[in-house]
Amino acid sequence: MGEAYTSIVRVPAIIRRCIWGHVTALRRVAKQEGTGVLKEFKEFAMKGNVLDLAIGVIIGGAFGAIIASMVDDILMPIIGAIFGGLDFSNYFLGLSSSVDASTLDAAREQGAVLAYGSFITAAVNFLLIAFVLFLVVKGINQLKREEEAEPEPEAEPEPSKEEVLLGEIRDLMAKQVSG
Repeated sequence: MGEAYTSIVRVPAIIRRCIWGHVTALRRVAKQEGTGVLKEFKEFAMKGNVLDLAIGVIIGGAFGAIIASMVDDILMPIIGAIFGGLDFSNYFLGLSSSVDASTLDAAREQGAVLAYGSFITAAVNFLLIAFVLFLVVKGINQLKREEEAEPEPEAEPEPSKEEVLLGEIRDLMAKQVSG
């Protein structure tokens, strides 16, 4: 019992020394850099790109819910009606002999099932989201191309001192010839 107890005590001591070494090294780095790491992280987190990404993720979640509703509540019933009143959400294949239910939820309670109807619905969701994102990217690229195609008219640069002086000489010579 004594040997097992001391080996258990030694392992945490070794781990503590290892962790303590890392902690002291991190403290040294923090002292050398001051609060630079925290300052850099704050600057990074407050950059426009990170905030834009966070907003995009939130809007993407809401967009996903809208697409899921559109697929589940609008498109799949239409596709089901086209194919004779089929409901894709209840298409499954029982993987055990004990599965004899007619609905997916009941079949899942009875045993393992291969829910290929749910997969078809998820695939339609993906294709719709991918198509909508394709249209968005295509529209953005078209706007960028239009901006690049319409270069702003450059303002004529002001004439240099030499050009101004030559113009004055030309005007004086024209007066002498006509006068």
